[in-house]
Amino acid sequence: MICHLCPRNCGAERTEDSPGGVCHEPWLPVAAKAMLHRWEEPCLTGDRGAGCVFFSGCNLRCCFCQNAVISQQGLGKPLTAARLREIFWALVEQGAACLDLVTPTHFTPVILEALGREPWPVPVVWNSGGYEKPETLRRLAGKVQVYLPDLKYALPGPARRYSAAADYFDWAAPAILEMYRQTGPYRMENGLLKSGVLIRHLLLPGEMENTRAVIDWVAETFRPGQVLFSLMSQYTPQTGAQGTLSRPVTKAEYRAAAAYMENCGIRDGYTQERTSAREEYTPEFDLGGI
Repeated sequence: MICHLCPRNCGAERTEDSPGGVCHEPWLPVAAKAMLHRWEEPCLTGDRGAGCVFFSGCNLRCCFCQNAVISQQGLGKPLTAARLREIFWALVEQGAACLDLVTPTHFTPVILEALGREPWPVPVVWNSGGYEKPETLRRLAGKVQVYLPDLKYALPGPARRYSAAADYFDWAAPAILEMYRQTGPYRMENGLLKSGVLIRHLLLPGEMENTRAVIDWVAETFRPGQVLFSLMSQYTPQTGAQGTLSRPVTKAEYRAAAAYMENCGIRDGYTQERTSAREEYTPEFDLGGI
């Protein structure tokens, strides 16, 4: 397979067991953990947790990634489509509120095979970094009920510095519009998100201008009641971080971002306690459930 699934358009040859491309993964999925995860937004976790499958590899190279051991360092176990489907059903049987597919883009064709044609008893969540091609997302129509994209950047400078993707917003914005085209306005039942788009933004230390630009775009693009927005404070400095990325987000920074979000009229969504910026909120990637 010559891969053009994501905006990198690297044209890498990826075979069933031979990795390639920016994601540096083979054609068949590789995953590092399947679990009931309680630290997603409340509308995704319910009483038991979101049924998360953490896929290995990523088309971004975020220098602050909390999951770098799987996204950039290759930890994970190869899976067939049949085995992946078994994992999905195991999570459902454990009481998962949803099937939460984390960083799935580079495995899109095999994930679609694993999902099959019949609807699942819980929503399927596409939990991605937002650096997506609309044409790839169109293949998911009818299979994915909830889109959970990051909108990391609206400015090219930080996108280039931190994720080696200066064109991030050029792709993320139309990708989110395609997600919304598929799902329409978000729909909740008994406090759980059944369909729709929930946009996440991680506030980075010293990058308030970027955060304001992200919030501006969301507020200008969507009316109240159309999408949910989650402003996250959980940035955790990684080993070797330099400059402003070597420190956590301050109370003043997060208060300012939350106030700006409210002033722009975004009230459908979530803010986050600063206590979420702890390493213990990151799962132990021990291949459990895989």
